[in-house]
Amino acid sequence: MRNTELSAMITELERQLPELPLKYMVSWREITTLGVGSEIPVVAEPTDDIMLARLLAFCRERTLPVLLVGGGSNLVGCDAEFAGIVVRLRQNDFVRLRFGRNHVTVGGGVRLADLVNSCARHGFGALAPLVGIPGTVGGALRMNAGAHDVTLSEFVIELFGWHLDGTPWTAVREDIQWRYRASSLPEDVVITGAILRLDSGIDKEAARKVSYYLDLRRQHEPRGRSAGCAFRNIAPDEPAGRLIDRCGLKGAVSGGAGISDKHANYLMNGGEASENDVVELLSRVRREVAAQTGLYLVPEYCFADPAALRRVLAAAMPPRVAVLKGGDSSEREVSLRSGAAVAQALRNANYPVREIDLKSCEVLPEMAAAEVIFPVLHGGFGEDGSLQAVLEAAHLNFVGSGSAACRLVMDKIATKQLLETMQLPTARWATVSREHPEFPDGLQLPVMIKAPWQGSTIGIAKVEKAADWAAALEKIFVYDEVLLVEEFIAGSEITVPVVNGRVMPVVEIQSPHGFYDYDAKYVYQNGKTNYFCPPRTISERTQREASAAALKFYVAAGCRDLLRVDFMVDAAGNSFMLEGNALPGFTATSLVPKAAQVAGMSFERLCASLVQAARQRA
Repeated sequence: MRNTELSAMITELERQLPELPLKYMVSWREITTLGVGSEIPVVAEPTDDIMLARLLAFCRERTLPVLLVGGGSNLVGCDAEFAGIVVRLRQNDFVRLRFGRNHVTVGGGVRLADLVNSCARHGFGALAPLVGIPGTVGGALRMNAGAHDVTLSEFVIELFGWHLDGTPWTAVREDIQWRYRASSLPEDVVITGAILRLDSGIDKEAARKVSYYLDLRRQHEPRGRSAGCAFRNIAPDEPAGRLIDRCGLKGAVSGGAGISDKHANYLMNGGEASENDVVELLSRVRREVAAQTGLYLVPEYCFADPAALRRVLAAAMPPRVAVLKGGDSSEREVSLRSGAAVAQALRNANYPVREIDLKSCEVLPEMAAAEVIFPVLHGGFGEDGSLQAVLEAAHLNFVGSGSAACRLVMDKIATKQLLETMQLPTARWATVSREHPEFPDGLQLPVMIKAPWQGSTIGIAKVEKAADWAAALEKIFVYDEVLLVEEFIAGSEITVPVVNGRVMPVVEIQSPHGFYDYDAKYVYQNGKTNYFCPPRTISERTQREASAAALKFYVAAGCRDLLRVDFMVDAAGNSFMLEGNALPGFTATSLVPKAAQVAGMSFERLCASLVQAARQRA
């Protein structure tokens, strides 16, 4: 024990708590499954709650760091001498189980596998999917351990423990926010036990279920010394192991540490790995996955030395993102939902995100502090180029097209003019104004009347009879003084997204009443809209033609990052471009994420790719 100050504190601890069992110069290899690090000066193993409370109070009074170690199954030891005291709950009530009729009281030091097996012997099989998870109940609760769609938190009735200052703590399940592989359990609390709810009735298949899940885990888990999964999953369809594998990192090594050839999310100790080897390898994985995917993996491990985690995270730092949502247009509610979805996707990808409800066209201080701005504002100043012009003037990086392209794409009349110049097929059209409201020559009913600066099918009406013309016109004049009139094309509606210059799969839209209006997009009052990607009734030829036309428009309009182009397809299979959308919706039912998903791009990766595209323009 080289630290003389620590040595003096331990001597004082021995004097004040002579009955406290202590072990000296314990190897990290002895108490962790990964087995890296040097030696721990002292390990304390209190025999009951009172002794634990006195130990914690002693350490708090002297600002002596405390590290609670359960099974050591997700812990990375440290190469340098640990400047504190390691505490293990391995005696008496800390490792006991007491069964009631429909519950079990379990000590925080009980191995999770022992809990599951004991429950099975008593005829309770609901915990069986968790049998292969290493570690103790206390650690499993803190990380909300789970497998096969079952998490330990689902069974919690009550928790109890001690604050690090030696004062008692209790909570019921509803007091805690349970998240994927995380919880809101206070960092300064040691979990000493829990009461867990068990399934009612005797499950005669409980033992068989345990064997099944244990065999399943053994089939996929590599043999050897590891600390379990190295990184948290980004999302259900973006598991960390798959990302690491696709980045070509299976088998990568750093000193004595290596990525498993069997499962890419397992880091293995070949026998002589050090903490530094582990940190270097984790850093490389984080850096390369971020560079290739825009997703930032976060270790699932705990580290005896917090500086080790900071080193891994510093290997690739995500940009700070400000997500703009809301606005003041008629599409405000849609924008709020889209913005919240984008923000959550970026948080899942471990970006630092700030959501801003922007109600006026200006640069707020928190926007200027961001490295990338992600506008998710539909209609109004957010989509007509006004906001983009303000951001350009402030020299800020933002996702999406520039101000000129946004103005052009938002303006349905300007879009029609560009389509004619490019000789791209579109429905016959004309304009009307309050001064000249008569039905346009050369067009035939039915027609669509559209306010040229609205979106989400707001400010649009279908006219099938001449008698309805005047009333429909007056209704849409509320939005604009000059309106677009377009011949209605009977057939199927499709949309083609373009993301970072790459054409996504075509989406076919089948609304319940043949018109993809606001209700069909968001409300479903008149029935559910069906989306098919790939399309069910659109030929390959039509899809190719529409995709080529969409990309031509993307380039000609000067767009970047993102564009959605809408088409109608007639009975003969001819596609007619309707309009583009430079800031399309990003809700759960939005079309661009649907197409990207089919192309193998998760919502998290889609949002991250757009942020990275903007970042690279800096």
